[in-house]
Amino acid sequence: MAKSTLLTRRKFLIAGGLVGGGLAVAYAFGGNDVPDRAPYASTAGTNEFTLNAWVKISSNGNISVAISQAEMGQGIHTALCMLVAEELEVDVAGITPEQAPIDAVYANFTIIQDSLPFGDGHHRGEETAGAWAMKKVGALLGIQATGGSTSVRNFWLPMQQAGATARQMLIQAAADRWSVPASECYAKAGKIIHDSSDNSASYGELAQAASKLDIPEEVSLKQPSERRVIGYSQQRIDIPAKVTGEAEFGVDVSLPDMVYAAVKICPTFGGTVKHWDESKIGNMPGVLKAVKLENAVAVVANSFWRAKQAVEQLPVTFDDTINSSLSTDGIFNEFEEQLKLDDGRSYAEEGDAKSVLSNSGASKSTATYKVPFLAHACMEPMNCTAIVTDTSVEVWTPNQSNTLISWIAQEIAEVDAENVSVHNTYLGGGFGRKVETDCVSMTLNFAKAFKGRPVKLIWTRENDMQHDMYRPAALAKFEATLDSQGRVQAWHNKVASPSISRAFVQRMLPFAGADMPDNTTVEGAADIPYEFPHKLMEHFPTPVQVPIGYWRSVGHSYNAFFTECFMDELAAKAEIDPIEFRRLHLSDSKDFLAVLNRLEKESNWKEPAADGHFRGIALHESFGSIVGQVVEISVSPDKEITLHKVTCVIDCGEVLNPDGVVSQMESGIIFGLSAALFGEITVENGQVEQENFPDYEMIRLANTPQIDVHLAPSGRPLGGVGEPGTPPIAPALANALFTATGERIRELPLSKAGYIA
Repeated sequence: MAKSTLLTRRKFLIAGGLVGGGLAVAYAFGGNDVPDRAPYASTAGTNEFTLNAWVKISSNGNISVAISQAEMGQGIHTALCMLVAEELEVDVAGITPEQAPIDAVYANFTIIQDSLPFGDGHHRGEETAGAWAMKKVGALLGIQATGGSTSVRNFWLPMQQAGATARQMLIQAAADRWSVPASECYAKAGKIIHDSSDNSASYGELAQAASKLDIPEEVSLKQPSERRVIGYSQQRIDIPAKVTGEAEFGVDVSLPDMVYAAVKICPTFGGTVKHWDESKIGNMPGVLKAVKLENAVAVVANSFWRAKQAVEQLPVTFDDTINSSLSTDGIFNEFEEQLKLDDGRSYAEEGDAKSVLSNSGASKSTATYKVPFLAHACMEPMNCTAIVTDTSVEVWTPNQSNTLISWIAQEIAEVDAENVSVHNTYLGGGFGRKVETDCVSMTLNFAKAFKGRPVKLIWTRENDMQHDMYRPAALAKFEATLDSQGRVQAWHNKVASPSISRAFVQRMLPFAGADMPDNTTVEGAADIPYEFPHKLMEHFPTPVQVPIGYWRSVGHSYNAFFTECFMDELAAKAEIDPIEFRRLHLSDSKDFLAVLNRLEKESNWKEPAADGHFRGIALHESFGSIVGQVVEISVSPDKEITLHKVTCVIDCGEVLNPDGVVSQMESGIIFGLSAALFGEITVENGQVEQENFPDYEMIRLANTPQIDVHLAPSGRPLGGVGEPGTPPIAPALANALFTATGERIRELPLSKAGYIA
C-alpha cells in the first residue's frame, strides 16, 4: 500500500483516546486560520469562480456552497446555506449546496470537543485549554463527519464568514471597476450597488474579478437586528427534488454497464464461511460470479433480483461455533455480575455517597432499570456502488463520513488518497448507522473482482436488521436517600454496558482505543444537572460479542430513561409534585429552571387533565440543548395506551431555522416513542431473532400523538437539535404510565409489560 494512504498508529491512538459522541474532526475558519480556496477551486467548471473554500459563483450568477455534512433528512443543506445567504444578501432558494471535497478545511471539530471530560468549560461555551487542544488534535486527523448534533454548531461561524468574505470581495471588485470607495458600495439581492453613481452589477458579472482578490482575513458579520434569514423559517432546499423523485439516494445510483451484488452473511456473530459450492448456481440466469468473504458470500449478477435469488440458493455452510451460546439473557446476567463488583469507573463524584447510603437504613430507595439492544432500521437499507481499477477507486454511497469511506477505499484497493473519489448521495436515514463502513468494505471487495466495472451492493432488510451495529443494551442500579424536606441527600447510579466509542474505534483500527474513556456511554448519567450533596455515578464497561455503535442520542437514549424515571420515583416517595421536585434540585441552574417553568405553563400542568387522561414529565440536556417534555395519555383496562399529546420545550441557544428545530423535535419524539413502545433486538444462539419490520415494530401515523413544540432560546451556547428530542420521551411516557396505573415501568420496551399502542 502506498505510504500516503495510511493513518499512522499515533494519529489514531490520539483519536481513540478522545473520540466521543461521534467522530473527531477539526478546522476553524476565521481569524488567523483563513483557509485557502484551493480545495473548492478544484471543483470549478467553465465560467465558475471560487471566492473562498465554501463559495463559488458562475458568470450567470449561480451560487454554489460546499457542504461536507450529509443530508439525511435533518435539513442541514438548508441550514448551512441559510448562513451563507444571510451574509451574501441573497435568498436561500438562490443557493445550490454541493458536496465538499475531502479536505481538512471542511472537518468538524465540535464532535471531538464534545468528548471533553464532563465539567470542562467548553460545554458552557467557555474558551478553554481543553477545547483548544481538541481542535488541534482534530486538525491532525481532519475527518469530515455528520453526527452528534454538531453540524450547525461546528459550521455556523465558518459559513457566516464564508458569506461575508464573498460579499466583501464582490464589493471590492465592484469598487475597483467603478473607481469608487468600497465603503460606498453595498450588496442587495444578488447585486452590488453604488447609489451616488447609479451603478450596479450582478454577482455573476463580478465573480471572476472577485475570485482574483486575496481572501480577507477579517470581516464584519451582520448584527442580529439586521438579519432577514437567520432566525426565520425557510423552505427546505431538498424537498422539491424528493417530492418529484429527482433526488438521488444511494439505492437510486445507476451507472453504465453496472452489475449488482446480493449477500448472505453468517447469521451468528463472529462466524465464518466454512464451505460453499458456487457450481450449484452457475447456470442461473444473469449470474456472473460468486465471491467469498470471511463471514459472507455474495453473488454478482446483471440485476439485483437475480443476484438475490441466486445467493439465497447458493449452498453455504458457516462455522458458527464461536458465539453459538450467546444470548440476551446471558448478556444481562453478565451485566448483573459486573454491577456486583466495586471497581467501576467513577464519574460525577461529589461528597461521599456510598458512606451516606450505607448508613441510611430503611430510608434508602433502590431501583434497577433495563434497556435492550436497538436497531437503527433506517428507511433506506445499507448500500454502496463502487468502481475499482488498478490505480483508482470511485464510490457512491449514503454515508456520514466521506473521510472514513476514503480511508477504507485506500486500504482495500491499495491506491493513493488522491485517486479516491467519494460521492455522498442523500441518506434515507442515518442515525449513526451510516458512519459505519461494513457495507462499503464488502462492495469494494466485490468490485475488485470486476476491475473497471461498477458493482452495486444492496443489503436486504433482513441483512440490515440482523447485521446492524446496535444501540447497546444496558443495566442500571440506583440507590438514593431523601432528607426530611424531601430533597435527595445521596445518589448513587451504577451502569453496566458495552463501551460504544471503544467498539467503534477498534472496528476502524483494531489496535486503537484499547483503554479509552467512553463519555458516550455515561453521558446523561454523569452530567445530570440536579444538585445533590452526595453524588456518584459509576460505569462498569462490559464487552459483548454483539456489534454496537452510535444510535440517535447515543448514551443519552437510555440514561435519560434511567435517571428521569428514578427522579420520578423519588418525587413520589417524597410526596412532592414531579415538577416541583425537580425544581427543588435546580436552584443554581437558571437555564433548566426556565425550560421547566415554560414546560409547566405550556402543558397546563397545574390544571387537571381531562377525565381519564394522565401526564408524565422528563427533563434532560444533551448535545448542548435542554429539552423538557410532558406526555399526556390514557390507558384502557386491557393495557392499550392512547397517546394524546406531547408538549415539548427546547432551549438550544440561538435558533437558526425555527421550522427546522420543530421538525427535528417531532422526529426525535417519534423515533423515541417507537423505541419506548416496541423497540427490542434479542439474541439467541448467537443470532439476532428479529428479521424485518413485522417483528421490529414502529409507531404509525394512527397512534402518533399531537406534538406541540415551543422554542425557548435563552442565549446559552449554541446546542444541537437532531438528537436532543429523543432522550426525554421514554421517561416522560413511563412516568405518565405510573400516574395512570400506579405501575412503575423499569424496563423497555413497554410491550414487555403487556402494554400496546
